[in-house]
Amino acid sequence: MTYTGDVTKDGPADVRTLPALTISKIEVGDFGNNAYLLRCTETGDGALIDAAAEPERLLELIGDQPISAVITTHQHPDHWGALGEVAAAFPDAALIAHPLDAAEIPVRTTQPVEGGDKVTVGTVTLDVIHLRGHTPGSIALYYPGHVFTGDSLFPGGVGNTMKDPERFDQLYTDVVERIFGRFDDETWVYPGHGKDTTLGRERPALPEWRARGW
Repeated sequence: MTYTGDVTKDGPADVRTLPALTISKIEVGDFGNNAYLLRCTETGDGALIDAAAEPERLLELIGDQPISAVITTHQHPDHWGALGEVAAAFPDAALIAHPLDAAEIPVRTTQPVEGGDKVTVGTVTLDVIHLRGHTPGSIALYYPGHVFTGDSLFPGGVGNTMKDPERFDQLYTDVVERIFGRFDDETWVYPGHGKDTTLGRERPALPEWRARGW
């Protein structure tokens, strides 16, 4: 089956198999949150991006192979609602978030990360990208050709900045400079809610996003 990234509440995971990494996407909770399980194909090590909700479904997705990390993209509660249960099931897993958001996440962050840091999953390395504006400490994770953007970038625009012009300017600037300015059009975008996209699909609309201010 070809990966599309189109998932539904209570539906199965959509799975993409890359040479070094397997990506499984599932929708959980009442706000259409996406959670992503990454598995290193060489070692079997895993990481979960956003333990958002429905811990029983997330634990079923993870299965019998342990994970070494749970990464929270930002502080909003719909992205960490199941973090306590997942962390309890995998007590050796690092709990990763940016320090500017960690204080608002009730499960203690054990591995704070800044932009430019790296997260390892087996033999795979993810680059941490700090994207300010949706929250102070939002992060994206980049693996060559693939970027997990949390709520900072979606099909059709950047994340919600509550109609604050300064926050919008910060997020727009960070997304343009740190995502669109670094990566090519084929880069696949995995957002915190809804369908996936690519940078090439979104790039022509950047001037429109800037003009409208959201």
